[in-house]
Amino acid sequence: MRHRKHNHQLGVKSAHRVSLVANLSCSLIEHGRIKTTLAKARALRPAVEKLITLAKKAHGSEDSARKMHYRRLAIARLRNKKAVTKLFDELVSQFVARKGGYTRIYKLALPRLGDAADMALIEFVEEAPKKKSKKKKAPSKAKEPKQSIVEKDASETEAKKVDDATETPPAETSETASNSKEADKPKKKAKSPAKKTDTKAEKASTSGEDSSEEISKEDSADDSSAQK
Repeated sequence: MRHRKHNHQLGVKSAHRVSLVANLSCSLIEHGRIKTTLAKARALRPAVEKLITLAKKAHGSEDSARKMHYRRLAIARLRNKKAVTKLFDELVSQFVARKGGYTRIYKLALPRLGDAADMALIEFVEEAPKKKSKKKKAPSKAKEPKQSIVEKDASETEAKKVDDATETPPAETSETASNSKEADKPKKKAKSPAKKTDTKAEKASTSGEDSSEEISKEDSADDSSAQK
């Protein structure tokens, strides 16, 4: 009799349904939680829980042949070796002490756009213990006290002010300009008497030369008259 065999048909043929459930199972094992329609989530739950039961049997048995047998059965259903190795090596440890009910379904309030299908989240009940990744610690710089930081900032601002002062000369104010003009005026006046003295000396030298020439002419005239 095929009584109660019409559950979770999903409106597709058997080959399509088997591959669909296998793909959903691989996604759930890889990510730990997936979002899908409510009908698919309900079809996925018994398939995944049967696979977890196989992993628990392999984990509890000491015979290596039995372990390989259970692993091959899971590979035949999932068709993905990576998902099987993750389930049998990592995820099985969190379900060893649990006797059933390995998954949980949450109904979502908003339906899917387009066909208004009911949506749901399906996830594992217990999260797998995450391995701590060893990160290389960078050499931490010693924290400086706040006072030293403030002193550094003040010294930097003072150094900048000194550099600006050396690069740009200070602008002349009106008082400094007037003082410089007054200082230049007596220098010009002091130059004028020197020029006058130079002109007087030149004139005296020229007049002395003229007088000496006249005296020499007169002497020469007296000599010529005496010879006559």
